[in-house]
Amino acid sequence: MTEPQTTRFQSFDGVEIAIHSAGQGRPIILLHGFFSSGQQNWFLPGHADRLIAAGFQVFAPDLRGHGQSGAPVEADAWPQDVLAKDQAALIGHLGLKDFDLVGYSLGARTSVRAVIGGLRPSKMALGGMGASGVMAAGARAAMFEDSIRNGANARDPRAGKFIQALMAEMGLNPQAMLGVLAAFQETTAAEIQAIRTPTLVVCGETDRDNGSPHELVELLPQGELVIVPGDHRAAASTPELGEAIVQFMAR
Repeated sequence: MTEPQTTRFQSFDGVEIAIHSAGQGRPIILLHGFFSSGQQNWFLPGHADRLIAAGFQVFAPDLRGHGQSGAPVEADAWPQDVLAKDQAALIGHLGLKDFDLVGYSLGARTSVRAVIGGLRPSKMALGGMGASGVMAAGARAAMFEDSIRNGANARDPRAGKFIQALMAEMGLNPQAMLGVLAAFQETTAAEIQAIRTPTLVVCGETDRDNGSPHELVELLPQGELVIVPGDHRAAASTPELGEAIVQFMAR
């Protein structure tokens, strides 16, 4: 595994964001999923190495509240679309004019919101994401909130125990994770249909945690779908996921 260089910058509101970068060539931004980090989602499974070998320079920030980035607990640090606004600040900090954007799960939703907000990647890849996961938080967000707050006493005790253990393993602050959920901004079908960026949707064959990837592709004017092995969690680390992203981005 390539050992990335880690740097930090202050986002638009002063919260510190960590960036893990490596490689030379065309810049590509990699956004990780909920309860994860840039290194966990992109470097450890080898996806970053595949992109570096294909001639890309990768930048994998830790999203606000995750990894080595700041994890504020104040409510005013979590306005709607704050994660997307952090990516606009990141692009400005890096001085990028021509770049590609990749996200998995929460990172995919954040990528869509960033593009709707004005970010203009040349290409985009959305992993582990379906139409409902972009458009509305719904029952999945409610499950996360219940599990974060109540653990083994959650409505789904198994999910509550798992999420509590995962937060402990990753060193995540529960209040910051609730902030991530509070910052969710719904997306309309019309907003997705207005995205002109060529977009790959890549999803595990048994992954419907965030709705139907087929429905998401149908909404995207320049969308295409690749199915890889695994469920939502397993697909994130399969070689096929990284290879699909490389093939799409390297065209």
